[in-house]
Amino acid sequence: MKCALIRPDGTVLHAERHPTDAGRGAEAVIGTILAVADGLAGKARADGLTPTALGIVVPGVVDEARGVAVWSANVGFRDVPLRELASARLGLPTALGHDVRAGGLAEARLGAGRDAGHVLFVAIGTGIAAAHVVAGSAATGAHGAAGELGHILVRAGGPVCGCGRPGCLEAIASASAIARRYTRLAAGPAEADAGHESAPTGRGRATVTAAEVAARAAAGEPLASQVWREAVAALADGLATGQALFDVETIVLGGGLAQAGAGLFDPLRSALRDRLTFHREPRLVPAALGDEAGCLGAALLALDQLETT
Repeated sequence: MKCALIRPDGTVLHAERHPTDAGRGAEAVIGTILAVADGLAGKARADGLTPTALGIVVPGVVDEARGVAVWSANVGFRDVPLRELASARLGLPTALGHDVRAGGLAEARLGAGRDAGHVLFVAIGTGIAAAHVVAGSAATGAHGAAGELGHILVRAGGPVCGCGRPGCLEAIASASAIARRYTRLAAGPAEADAGHESAPTGRGRATVTAAEVAARAAAGEPLASQVWREAVAALADGLATGQALFDVETIVLGGGLAQAGAGLFDPLRSALRDRLTFHREPRLVPAALGDEAGCLGAALLALDQLETT
């Protein structure tokens, strides 16, 4: 959990990190969130500051209007009224949002997309998710599930995604998928069958990270280059679909995979350009705020709520 005290102008005054320890169960995670938030408010007061609002962002499906964490595989949330619980604990106006949408909001207002009115923020890590931000506001969707770009079907019959369907974008182009694909191909033909892509890595075999695959591809290793090309092609397909749907000025890529720099952005720009016909080519840039984006986005949501009450 990344936590911070943030001024209205976006200045981070104090930051903390705490283990989520999701294995303890949802109730324990909720208790930790509330305790950490309470502690931050206490520190602010001890430093002569006055907390005015609280923002919390979580993964999964979030009903922002009701302030409910509807579902999250990562931390086990099921219909948790987190906004109400936090507001009762701290006595502060509280906003609840989605972690990737909050990160996209921060990048659109304060980061790499701040000069564009229409931004698609795409976070590429263990999975792939996105936020469509228009005029400083991120779309949530009718059911709190907008932005699931990672579940666009890009390769029918491809590797099985965590959602259960074969061929989703994040089953091919996420950092974890790239690492998994390379490791299986390197292990030999018996484990390289695409039908087994989603199976756990063999016992005792170290999994190469996506960053290592990118480095090996840059160095010219044939297998790494093959896996990297496949991932870039799939990602370009996903982004081309996103551009057809949203017609944005800027696509901001965040998450660990974006750290590959020119090794990702140069071939990806070229591949995306090749897939566009009458659609305008968006500016494709790396995220600027790093892993502070979620905290900054949570603060923006809290401030937005203050302005509307």
